[in-house]
Amino acid sequence: MSYAQASLMPPFMRPPSRVAIVRSGSYDRDLGALLFEALREFDLPVSGKKVLLKPNFVEPDPEGVINTHPAVVGAAREAFLRLGAQSVRVAEGPAHERDTEGIVETIRLRDFLGPLRDVFVDLNLDEVHAVNLRTRASKLKQIYLPRTALEADYIVSLPKLKTHHWAGVTLSLKNMFGIVPGCCYGWPKNVLHWAGISPSILDINSTVRPDFAIVDGIIGMEGNGPIQGSPKPSGVLILGDDPVAVDATGARVMGLAPERIDYLAKAGVLLGHLRPEKIRQLGESVASVRTPFAVLPTFQKLVAANGK
Repeated sequence: MSYAQASLMPPFMRPPSRVAIVRSGSYDRDLGALLFEALREFDLPVSGKKVLLKPNFVEPDPEGVINTHPAVVGAAREAFLRLGAQSVRVAEGPAHERDTEGIVETIRLRDFLGPLRDVFVDLNLDEVHAVNLRTRASKLKQIYLPRTALEADYIVSLPKLKTHHWAGVTLSLKNMFGIVPGCCYGWPKNVLHWAGISPSILDINSTVRPDFAIVDGIIGMEGNGPIQGSPKPSGVLILGDDPVAVDATGARVMGLAPERIDYLAKAGVLLGHLRPEKIRQLGESVASVRTPFAVLPTFQKLVAANGK
C-alpha cells in the first residue's frame, strides 16, 4: 500500500510506516547502487510508471550545502530506472532564485544526469492547472499545480536535511513548497507565506501526496537554515514510504523532537505516522546515527530531552 493510499485512512487504520537509514559519509560513493539496494526493501510499485523526483534547489550552491546534492539526485534517478520505471524526470521550482538554469549550471546537475532537455523541468515555468485543496488548513481554497506534477504516476520528495528559520526544520514535507510555481506564487513563494507556512505545508501535501521521500543527510545544514546555516556532516540518507515518518525520523536524527514541530505534529494526525512505535525502522537505528543540530534560540524548545 502506498503512502498516498494509506494517508486516505484514519490514523488508527494505517499500517506501520517503513523508514530506512543508510550510512554514507561521502558523495563520492556509488550512491546509485546504495539507493537501489535500499529501495528494493520497499518493493515499490514503480515498474512502468512515470516517476517524478522533486529535489530542493534554492539558489546557486557549488559547495552542495544548501541544495540537495546532485549526486543524490542522479543516484535516485538511476535507482528508479533500475527498478523498472518507464521514465524518471527531475523537476523543481526554486523559491529564492528566478534563474533556475543558473542554479542548475552552478551545481553541475548535468554532470550527474547527462543531457537535461528531456529530464529536467523548471516548475516555475511549467503549464499550470487549478486544483482544489483536499484540506483547509490554510486560507487557500485551491492551488495551481504544474502539469508535470499532475501527470506523474509516482512523486518522490528529495530534500536536504536542514534546519529552517521559520518552520524549525525543512525536510520532505516542506520541500513540496517547490512544486508550486513561482509564476503564480511569487518568490520566495510569498502567497504561501502569507497563508501560513505550516498550514500551507499541510494543504500542499494532502493534495499532491508524495509517494516516497529520500532525504540527503550526507551533509546537512544547522543553525540559521535553510540558506544561511552551517554545514553539518551527518553521513546518512533517510528514506521511506511515508514522508511524515521520514521527516519525524530525520528530526530525531537531528536531535529534535518532531512532536514539538508545529506542522509535523499536525501532519502526524492528518497525513502519516509520527510516533516511533508506528515506524518500522530499517537499516541503521536512529540512536546509532544521531547527530545533534544547532538551532536558532527561538527553536531551542524543539531540542529533544537528553538528545533523544
